[in-house]
Amino acid sequence: MLKHTNLPKALFDALRRNLFATLIEDYSSTEPLKMKKFTVLVFALLLSQKVRNFKDFRIGVALPPGVGAILGNLAILFAGKVPVNLNLTVSRQSMDVSLREADVNVIISTEKVKQKFSDIPWTENFIDISEMLEIERSRKFLLLSTTLKILCSPQSAMRKFRVDQIEDNRKEAILLFTSGSASQPKGVVLSDQNILSSCEQINSLGVLRKNMIILCNLPLFHSFGLTVGTFFPLLYEMRIVSAPSALDYRTGLRAIKQGKAQVILGTPTFLKGYLRKTGRDDFKSVSYVVAGAEKSPEEFIRIWEDQYDCEYLEGYGLTETSPGLSFSLPGSGKRAGSVGKLMKDIQIRIIDPENGAILKDYESGILCFRGPNVFQGYLNNPEKTREVFSEDGWFITGDLGRMDEDGFLFIEGRLSRFSKIGGEMVSHQSMEDMVSLILGLNDKTTGNLSFAITGIKDDAKGESLVLFATIDIDLNWLAKELRAQGIPNLWIPKKIMKVDEIPLLGTGKLDLKKIADLAVEF
Repeated sequence: MLKHTNLPKALFDALRRNLFATLIEDYSSTEPLKMKKFTVLVFALLLSQKVRNFKDFRIGVALPPGVGAILGNLAILFAGKVPVNLNLTVSRQSMDVSLREADVNVIISTEKVKQKFSDIPWTENFIDISEMLEIERSRKFLLLSTTLKILCSPQSAMRKFRVDQIEDNRKEAILLFTSGSASQPKGVVLSDQNILSSCEQINSLGVLRKNMIILCNLPLFHSFGLTVGTFFPLLYEMRIVSAPSALDYRTGLRAIKQGKAQVILGTPTFLKGYLRKTGRDDFKSVSYVVAGAEKSPEEFIRIWEDQYDCEYLEGYGLTETSPGLSFSLPGSGKRAGSVGKLMKDIQIRIIDPENGAILKDYESGILCFRGPNVFQGYLNNPEKTREVFSEDGWFITGDLGRMDEDGFLFIEGRLSRFSKIGGEMVSHQSMEDMVSLILGLNDKTTGNLSFAITGIKDDAKGESLVLFATIDIDLNWLAKELRAQGIPNLWIPKKIMKVDEIPLLGTGKLDLKKIADLAVEF
């Protein structure tokens, strides 16, 4: 258990342990960049002095996974400020709103990233981390003296860089924005306790252990990539191999093979790409594939476990819960279709979607949680905060699910992914699964990315379903096949819209807002 109630101090102490061990191998270049723990700590502390020069409380970070992103986040934390990892794949309007909402006037990035995303409203104050690192590398005596100070007198080093002055139990240590799948992204304020508790919960599972090698290529604007893929390995002494993007499968496979990664993190959408590129020997070193953020098809899980001998473990969580709530474990700790059992110190309540009545755990309803990793509210948005918390403090997720008699959690969809048709709640996900079965795509590794279902207003029945597809589908034929499977007429999509691609977010999830907008236009 970590003794600190302050994330920067906990990270400082963790990086001091085994100071000369290799911490990260970054595969973003032809030759991997390797950094030992002392190098990362020294550079982060020196960079923190530059960050302190700005009066701003929150500092933006616009960097891919790897050395730069880790150093940027550490430097901001050591400066006693709040990192805001930015999603550069969102629209300019969304980015404008996010920057304004978070009052971000300084961004740490590189000139290369800035040129690649030239449409983004970059702030006037811009810190080029590549340029700063080159300057620090040239100051040999300062690097040596700082290393010796950390090694021989860590308390003195903490005083020199003012890490010891950062208050404990800060209500805001990290700011992330929700994916914005159904609306404008909301700022999620995470405290020191939220992040440290989440990491402690992961550690208590006993799956990800000290000295294991983990692939980190998930974006840091996603809580899965930031907490599980970055803070946890730093705090609990795992070794990181990194690739700049979860969609860069060639570099990811090189990092896995050369870096001998034992753990791969990802969403099913991201993970499926490996299976198109890989050879049988590419995953020799891999013990665990850890997946979250969306449902994993059973056939997809079997491919990883049967063909590549990797244990496929699923978890469930949200940005608002830092992110973990449940996790499956090897062997008897898994159950088909489940996202595992609740993690340490997590409590659950299930309520009726219609009237809010508390249900039995084995009954399906809206999932609500309490725990030390659950956030306290959205940035500058008390109205939205009140919407997601009950009067007695339970976080209302908007996800539908149930628990079985053995304590395994099953996610059955998101309330926003249901349509009320003729008085009945119809699941978009269930209908997508049925269409997938009929089209013979149920054994594919690509999931449901060829189509998606949403609801539109229907004056007679309340709502009706629309199917968006990238392939040609005859509506009459599909309706006949669905009826043959016992699907009621009310549930059958009334329209099919051909699109070039199904809108996705940078996290790999369906962009529900864009899909809904398309449906309105249609």
